[in-house]
Amino acid sequence: MSKTHVKTRQSLEDRVVKYADLKPCFDAFIDTRTPGSDRKENFTIIGPGVSENPNQHVHIAEPHGFNVGGARQPPGCTNSQHSHDTAEVFYVHSGEWRFDLGEHAEDAQIELRPGDLISIPTNVFRGFTNIGETEGYLWAVLGGDDPGRVLWAPKVFDMARDYGLILLEDGMLVDTNKGETVPAGKSPMPVTSAAQVDALDVYTDSQLAGCVIRSGECHHIGTFSDFEGVEEGTLIGPPPINWEHGFTLSEIRLNAAAEVPAHTMTVPDVYFVQSGKVSVAIDGQEMTLTAGDTLTVPCGASRRLLNASDQPVCLVAVRGGDQSPEIGWE
Repeated sequence: MSKTHVKTRQSLEDRVVKYADLKPCFDAFIDTRTPGSDRKENFTIIGPGVSENPNQHVHIAEPHGFNVGGARQPPGCTNSQHSHDTAEVFYVHSGEWRFDLGEHAEDAQIELRPGDLISIPTNVFRGFTNIGETEGYLWAVLGGDDPGRVLWAPKVFDMARDYGLILLEDGMLVDTNKGETVPAGKSPMPVTSAAQVDALDVYTDSQLAGCVIRSGECHHIGTFSDFEGVEEGTLIGPPPINWEHGFTLSEIRLNAAAEVPAHTMTVPDVYFVQSGKVSVAIDGQEMTLTAGDTLTVPCGASRRLLNASDQPVCLVAVRGGDQSPEIGWE
């Protein structure tokens, strides 16, 4: 038996992040005190993420080639305008959301509901707001083991200073309200310049719509659909969202008693439970996952999925690489 399989047997529970066990960071970013943005919870589930707070809890640090995180926000709460160096994908678990592009959130807008997916390209300012009447949760995937740092819209720096926060060049936050000062030898991050803003892309509403797949819209059938009661649709990889991400993403639905038999993959494989209850067996160990839970499966490990309930299950699967991986059936 390989060392990978031994590790899996010893630490399967450590490879699951239950929704109920998520540890939030309330001051992960420079806009954490800005009114309208001060009640958001940031989660780093797999990988370091892009948090600017060194105390952000990382649930699973193991490199996957991509990062997984989450954002939970009450009604009316906004994530301020920013840009990323790598791909950023959101899958709506709960709530109603509006995504706004552009320096002033005025270039393009689109609204999403549970089960909708958006992949926002690099080199564009984006922000998002919970526009619903209840708390909402976004499950997120960022490209790369190191997704880089956030580039903030200029006005975000001004608002942050008004509320005692200074962002340093190394990406760390200084909280002057807590008596902190800029350490010797370090400098504040320069405010994003007009030239940097001009270098970013501008999207229209129709272009932004091409970055979204609505719940139930996918027509690209995955391998798991060969099994009775199982439907797999590939959301990221084929058109229209076929630009480079460093990962693919599929949605898997299992009807009552449906099963995906034991198989292996040679790439990192992460599952998120959108709805229902699923039994997962990895190298002989079994665990039941429920809505909001995240599981990572080691490369080469045997895994099986079973809906042991009388209600349908919906899973999101993220797999390393830009091509659909080869699957070894047992």
